[in-house]
Amino acid sequence: MDPALESEGRPAGRRHVTVRDGKAGLPYSKGLMATSVMAAGLPPYRAFHVAEVIEARLHADGQSAISSSDLRELAASVLEEEVGCRYAEHYRQWQRAQARSIPLIVLIGGTTGVGKSTVATTVANRLGIVRIVSTDAVREVMRGIFTREMMPTLHSSTFEIPALLGEPAGDADPVIAGFRQQVHAVSVGVSQLIRRAVVEGTDLIVEGAHVVPGFLKLPTREEAIVAPLLITVEDQHIHQSHFEARSSDARSRGHHRYLEHLPDIRKIQNYVRTLALEHGVAVVPSYSLDATVSRVMELVVSSTTDAPGPVRPTAAPITDTASDAALSG
Repeated sequence: MDPALESEGRPAGRRHVTVRDGKAGLPYSKGLMATSVMAAGLPPYRAFHVAEVIEARLHADGQSAISSSDLRELAASVLEEEVGCRYAEHYRQWQRAQARSIPLIVLIGGTTGVGKSTVATTVANRLGIVRIVSTDAVREVMRGIFTREMMPTLHSSTFEIPALLGEPAGDADPVIAGFRQQVHAVSVGVSQLIRRAVVEGTDLIVEGAHVVPGFLKLPTREEAIVAPLLITVEDQHIHQSHFEARSSDARSRGHHRYLEHLPDIRKIQNYVRTLALEHGVAVVPSYSLDATVSRVMELVVSSTTDAPGPVRPTAAPITDTASDAALSG
């Protein structure tokens, strides 16, 4: 057996199928195709299975070359047969969205310990978005500008601020009052980052506890597609277990203070959930990573429906000439 063919997991004698756009062409890649169909919300193992079925169809038809548009249609057809119409339609939506003329801004909110960072990183990888910003990073930068005396709320975690404040005005809950103060401050920096992404035409994911409905200055529909959502952990025992799991990570900050403040963290979650419902922001209860990511992908891809075109000259979508050739992307 040819070692090169063996390393690709392809039987001897089976030739490459080339994916072409005009004169350009690249060999079909199961890995790149799997990445492409994961945008439909599939977990990696199911996406790779779909990519294998597509490859088998190409060889069964005896084709030596296929256009990227025909490959996209084949991928959608296989998705429909293997995993259902819903995933096929999400795939088609995302492929159409690659021709949009405006950037995609994904906003992932949620209190401490709900898994925002993991979800954001996974979604970014599956959608080919290279820019992710954590609101904690924005707060850290602002702490370098504003001293503790100037803006004390920036120098504590969202759930520890009440200790820095006096009695809140009226009958306001001190935990919520402190949280609101920090979110107001950090939202200024986050809104500027979003504005910068709009000006540059760059897709962006923002994740963090400071992504709170009603606090950010968002672009218009003509300027960007904004997909806001809130991740929650409804079961308190599961939420608690997330902090306990952190104790096994030597790089993690002391988890004990999170456990001590769990009632306050849960109170903040209830407050933010109320705001999400008032502003029509989707709430995604998190029980397992695959299910949460799948739901988030569904919401993000659905938000791109009817996005204006034509193709942005500055964009490098997953289906440009090179990676599109494999559809790979």
